[in-house]
Order: sequence, then C-alpha cells, then structure tokens
Amino acid sequence: MSSTPLIALTMGDGSGVGPEVIVGALLAPETSAFCRPVVIGDAGRLRKAAGYLGLRPEVVTVDRVGEAVFEPGRVNVIDPGLLPEDLPWGAVSPVAGHAAYEYVRLAGELATSGDVQAICTAPLNKEALHAAGHIFPGHTELLAHLTGTEEVSMMLSTPKVKVIHVTTHVGLIDAVARIEPGLVERTIRRGETAMRGSGVPRPKIGVCGINPHAGENGLFGYGEEEEKIVPAIELLRAEGMDVHGPLPADTAFFLAGRGDYDLIVAMYHDQGHGPVKILGLEAGVNITVGLPVIRTSVDHGTAFDIAGKGVADAGSMIEALRQAAELSSARGV
Repeated sequence: MSSTPLIALTMGDGSGVGPEVIVGALLAPETSAFCRPVVIGDAGRLRKAAGYLGLRPEVVTVDRVGEAVFEPGRVNVIDPGLLPEDLPWGAVSPVAGHAAYEYVRLAGELATSGDVQAICTAPLNKEALHAAGHIFPGHTELLAHLTGTEEVSMMLSTPKVKVIHVTTHVGLIDAVARIEPGLVERTIRRGETAMRGSGVPRPKIGVCGINPHAGENGLFGYGEEEEKIVPAIELLRAEGMDVHGPLPADTAFFLAGRGDYDLIVAMYHDQGHGPVKILGLEAGVNITVGLPVIRTSVDHGTAFDIAGKGVADAGSMIEALRQAAELSSARGV
C-alpha cells in the first residue's frame, strides 16, 4: 500500500452529501488497494456522517500528509477547523461555502508542492461559494485560478463514454458565442493528450456540432459548424490526429457507447452532461484537463435533499478516487 498514490480528498460543502460519500468510499475495502487518501475537511462532520451510515471509523486529525497512517477503518483528516458543530444539513451556508473553498485551496497547495499526487473533490455548492465571496462557477474554474492556469477543460469519464467540453458553466447563448476554432482546437488537443495519458495511444475523437443534425449542410442554424468547428477539425486532421465531425450530437454518444469513438467533444454543458448522467451518476467521474495537477471529482452535486440521511451512494466517489490513482500512475508517480 505504501506505493499507491497519495490523494488529497476535499470534503466539499459540509451541508451536502460530501461527508457521507467520503466515509462510504474510504471504508469500502477496494479503495485501500489503489490509493492513500487524506481528507481535507472537518473531522466532526465526518464522524456525524459515519453515524448516519451506521459506520464506526476511526477519524483521526493530522497536521500534515506525512503524519497519516493508513490502515483499515481509519480516516485521516487535515482539519482547518472552519465549520461550527451545529451546521445544518441540506441548507445553503456561506460558512460552508468558505470552508469548501479553503479545502480546495489547501489541496491545491499539497498537490503543487508534491505532498500528494492528485486531488479528488466532493461536491461544493455554487450558491454557498458565491455567498462566501468566492465568485467561481465551480471547481474547474477555481482550480484553474489557484494554479494560475489560463484555460482548462472539463472531461466526464464513464466506462462507456468519455466527453470533453468546449464550454461549460455559461448560458447557452453565451456558449455559442464563445465557441470559435481556436477554442475548439485547444479543447480537442487537451482531450487527445488526456486520452494518451490514460493509455490510449491514438484516440479516435468525435466532435459534436452545435445545431440539430450538426446543421445538416446549412439547413439548421447560421453556418456555425462551418465557421466555428470545421477549421479546427481540418487543422488537426492535417497534423495526423484521428478527429471526426462535426457529428450530430443525438447519435454521437450512441456511436461512442458502442465503441466507435474513444472521446466525444461536446460544445456546451448539457450536450455532454445529459448523455453521461443517463448512464447513472454512480458511473460518472469529472476530470479537469489542462491543470498542472491531477484532479477528479464525483459527477453529482451536493444533493441537499438527502444530505444527513445516510442514503447517499458512494459509488461515484470510489470511481473518482480510482481514476485519480490511475492517472497518477500513468504519469509515472
């Protein structure tokens, strides 16, 4: 176990299901086989979550990663002491929003310093984050800011389909306006690099169109595919990259699911997220591509409606930790 990657696991919003899915994942017997996670969060909150789940782990606070001891039933936590004991479950709280920000900030410092090999994040709540004065659309943009990275991409990974997004947390009209050949090209390059880093030497990449039927030769839309997407595809194909499109989005994911493509490039948030979430939230993992550090996350939100009830499914968290460990190993850590 001493050779498995060290992973900083952020607790996310303490009012949500993050504490529960973390405890559930860390006590799952398979998790210790592939990683050594250290939680950045609140020890008391984790103990409460364990009680709701009917579990009795040994939750131990440590001051630094080097003090963590990894053995069955033990949860190591770096706790900056930011949450009150009476924080309610299932409610937006600026206190929880600020704590979630600090957990990510501390994890980023640990990753950039080399104390851990990857970051894995439980969900934060965007409203709570904003209420605390941290104006970021989500983890992706926050980590880009913290690491000084100009541009990153969101990739969703499932056993059947992998999707990278040209745009993410913006309105649909703004997304279409932002899409341009340079951004499409850079996104495809990041996706291709990520796929090669995960062990696919020559990934076959399908690129979605923007309009229904990818515009159908100008019948739908105003030529967005020809203007915004085709130049990037032609450039990358000329370099020898195995890129295809623009594809109608309503069939691209079916083709990827049966194995025709290793990666699909979605133009906007719901175009990529919808098909992945149909496969089941427990199957999806969110990976931030383009950061100087490895970051994975569950592909679900804070689920305030079930927080503190002991029913949250830890499957996505286990898979997020697994993929963080695999990506770390692929980098030769």
